[in-house]
Amino acid sequence: MKGVFVTHQFESSPVLTSDTPWSSPPERLILGHNEVHVWRAALNTKESSIQSLRRTLSADERARAERFHFQNDRDHFIVARGLLRAILGRYLNVAPSQLCFSYSFYGKPSLARESSGDDLSFNLSHAGELALYAITRGREIGIDFERIRADFANEQIAERFFSLREVAALRALPKNIQPQGFFNCWTRKEAYIKARGEGLSLPLDQFEVSLVPGEPAALLSTSGGDPQEAFRWSLRELVSAAGYVAALAVEGTRSRPSGRPGARD
Repeated sequence: MKGVFVTHQFESSPVLTSDTPWSSPPERLILGHNEVHVWRAALNTKESSIQSLRRTLSADERARAERFHFQNDRDHFIVARGLLRAILGRYLNVAPSQLCFSYSFYGKPSLARESSGDDLSFNLSHAGELALYAITRGREIGIDFERIRADFANEQIAERFFSLREVAALRALPKNIQPQGFFNCWTRKEAYIKARGEGLSLPLDQFEVSLVPGEPAALLSTSGGDPQEAFRWSLRELVSAAGYVAALAVEGTRSRPSGRPGARD
């Protein structure tokens, strides 16, 4: 299967700094079965836009928003979920407020059957003031997005969550790029378990990913050591914004994608 990655920036977002250009989406969105679309959006917006997006949320989403203690976190949740509805509504030609979600045992969202989105798969992640959304058809997908924080990227956390070989690879890096390597590893692992939809029932130290900055993103081994399971997934680094790291995991035959600004092998 030939993979095609397309990146979009949500049109209501302000200009965002990135290492590569993110284009505004076309008027008519077409998502082929061999395509992955990745959207980027800013979560900080004016109060009127927040309230407009809040009106598109379901009762349970509004209740979840109200459980956030801090107003900023509450607003970011509302915007992230409201934009998810806006994006999915464009693919399905459905009003955002009419979409219904279902959730797996581990909390992974998907479109409910009544939303006519049986073959549309998506995942989202947000960090700081930015959010990323990944959309595809007929296969599982996961995305993770993190701000690089040198204080979090330490050996104690790596030893707790990474495999022995990943910890050794991280220690071998020059000190100045270890935080990048740490979050390469973290986001790739998170994207994979989010695609699998199994949450932390799949321990992070039971499978291995590449992490060296500049080298291709790859799923090197999986829990149980089944090489066919590793080959079943494509793992990609996403160039999202300065100071952030992002990764995408997609079910399907590994291939070199084309036409994908914002994605890196």
